[in-house]
Amino acid sequence: MKIDKQLMTEFVARYPAQPATAFWRGIEIDVLARAGIPEGLGLDLGCGDGILTDILFKRMNREPRLVGIDPDPLETDAARKYKFYERIHTVGGNAIPEAADTFDFAISNSVLEHIPDLEPVITELGRVLKPGGRFFFTVPGPGFHENLSGSVLPGVSRSRYLAELDKRLAHFNYLAEQDWQDMCERNGLKVISFSGYLGERTTQRWESLSRMTGGLLHTLSSGRRRPIEIQRALKLRALQNSTMMPQSVARVLAGVITGGLDWEDNPDRPSCLLVIGERPCAS
Repeated sequence: MKIDKQLMTEFVARYPAQPATAFWRGIEIDVLARAGIPEGLGLDLGCGDGILTDILFKRMNREPRLVGIDPDPLETDAARKYKFYERIHTVGGNAIPEAADTFDFAISNSVLEHIPDLEPVITELGRVLKPGGRFFFTVPGPGFHENLSGSVLPGVSRSRYLAELDKRLAHFNYLAEQDWQDMCERNGLKVISFSGYLGERTTQRWESLSRMTGGLLHTLSSGRRRPIEIQRALKLRALQNSTMMPQSVARVLAGVITGGLDWEDNPDRPSCLLVIGERPCAS
């Protein structure tokens, strides 16, 4: 799959202080936009500040109807500016304040890996999806660790490097395909397909960008702060919600961060998975 330079430019413009995030999302949202998300009322599970969802549906040339949920009140406050959210709830995914059989689809973009106790969230999803409703998850999988190059510092073991990276990213799980199938089946859901994205080359490009940005900030804080806390302290979250980099500048920077990568490798060992499934209709 070719890297979409226009979409990458859009992400660099919307995330002016986070080139590593822009790079990852520029590939990921292209994958999700091609997934066949249906019409109807959707659940945005972990909506954050709404920027990703705005870019996703603009990419699809659609005005969605959505209900957003996120446990962080600062994020949901930022998301309220988007008119496509009919309702926004500041709650976790394990207690969705919506009736059963409400949603035609659910999307969750790079969220579920941040939830330590994931099963209650999948249970709730099975409750609020309509029969025949579909879900679309983008998540890192077991291949993420395998595709990383590792520490550039002498004397740092790979296991220590991976543990520190997971702490910085707040990643709690990397479920394999069978894990997703089993969990979904326990909760009345069925996985239809898996698609991999972010191969070794693109993962290591993200890793290099991340070392120079979020990794550096994490080191300077002595690992005491979560990434989002550092971003807020430096006013970076406010920046991305209020300021767009000029397109001409963003286009140049997008070319720099994707330099030498004319395509997103189609990996046998993907770092991330697009998981598509449904709540089956009663037979």
